Amino acid sequence: MLALIVVSLAAAAAAGPISDEVSVTTYNDGKSAVSGEVIFEDNFDELNMVTWQHEITLWGGGNWEFEGYNNNRTNSFIRDGVLYLKPTLTAERYGEEFLTSGTLDMNGGAPYDQCTCPLLWGCSRTGTPDNLINPVMSAAVRTPLSFSFTYGTIEIRAKMPAGDWIWPAIWMMPVREAYGNWPTSGEIDIVEARGNADLSCGGGPQIGNQQVASTMHWGADFPSNQWPLTHYELNDAAGFNSDFHVYKVDWTPEGITFSVDDAEIGTAAPPEGGFWAMGGFDQDTWRNNPWEGRSKMAPFDQPFYLKFNVAVGGTGGFIPDDCDNGNGAKPWTNVSPHAPKDFWEGRDQWLPTWNGDDTAMQIDYVRVTAL
Repeated sequence: MLALIVVSLAAAAAAGPISDEVSVTTYNDGKSAVSGEVIFEDNFDELNMVTWQHEITLWGGGNWEFEGYNNNRTNSFIRDGVLYLKPTLTAERYGEEFLTSGTLDMNGGAPYDQCTCPLLWGCSRTGTPDNLINPVMSAAVRTPLSFSFTYGTIEIRAKMPAGDWIWPAIWMMPVREAYGNWPTSGEIDIVEARGNADLSCGGGPQIGNQQVASTMHWGADFPSNQWPLTHYELNDAAGFNSDFHVYKVDWTPEGITFSVDDAEIGTAAPPEGGFWAMGGFDQDTWRNNPWEGRSKMAPFDQPFYLKFNVAVGGTGGFIPDDCDNGNGAKPWTNVSPHAPKDFWEGRDQWLPTWNGDDTAMQIDYVRVTAL
C-alpha cells in the first residue's frame, strides 16, 4: 500500500481495536487521535516522496561523519516491499581524483533538489589533498514536518547493515526546539548500531553488529547531556544484520520504554521533578530549569518526527579509538585533523567487508499507533 497518514475511524478500526476515548496522543500540530488509531504507516510498496523527505547535505550529521546525503536511487530504493538505505563510494560516481580536487555542490535546479543543511560547508565542498570531499555517499530520510506526533507506540521492523564503520540509526527529533538548542529539546534514538563484525573495546562486549542500543539525549545545555542515564544496550551473538527485528518504543506521559521483538531493554521514567531531578541538576549552578512548569516528561512532551539514516565513521566518539576491530586498528582517530583522508587511505582494511546490499539498512515497515 501507499504510505498512510490515517485520520478516519474506519481506517483505524481496520488496524485493531478502537477505544471510544480520545487518547493522549496528538499529531499534525494538535489533532486528537483515538486510542488504538494508526496515525502513520508505511509498508514501502513504493518510495513516497511526500511521506519521506531526503536530506541533501555534506554536513556529516553533527559528528563529522564521512558520508554525504543525497536523493539518488543508488542510495535509497525500494525492493520487494523493503526500503534500502545504502552507503556507496563517492569515487565510484565522480572518480578518485575528484575527492582531492573537485567541487561538490549539493544544490540542484529543482525546488526539491536543494541543500537541506548548510552547516560546516554542508552545501558545497572543494576537495584538497588533506581535506577530502566526503568519500562516501548515503541516504537520510525523515517524515515531513507536516507529520509529527506526541506520545504513541512506534514499531519499525528493520535489518541492520554489515560492513566496517557503517553506522545506521532510526531516531526521532523535535519539530521545534521549544526548550532550547540540542540536547535541551531532546532526541530519541530508537536504535543505533555499528556494522563491524568484530569490534570490542578494552576487553568488553562486542559493540559491532552484535549489539544495538537505544538512547535519549537531554540536558540543561550541550555539555550537560545526560544520555548515559537513558542508554540501553542489547547483544545477540547472531548479529542484528542477520535478520529483521521489531524495534519498538512506547512513549507515554509517564515514561519511554524501548523494546526489541517485544522484549524490554530499558525504560526511562522520570520522577515528579522530571528530567531536571533525574539529571541531578543543581539550581545554583544551572540557574534556570528549561523545563520548569511543564510536564515531568519535558522535553519529551513535544511533537517529534521520525528519521532514518545510514552514516559512516565520524569523529564524535560513537566509534571509540581504543577498540579492537579484529582485522586491524581503526584507520583514523577522533582527534585527527584529516580523519576522512585517513579513513579513505585505510580502505584496504574496511572495503572488503562491504558486500553488496548487505551494507544497507533495510526497513520492512513503520507504524505509529495512538495510546
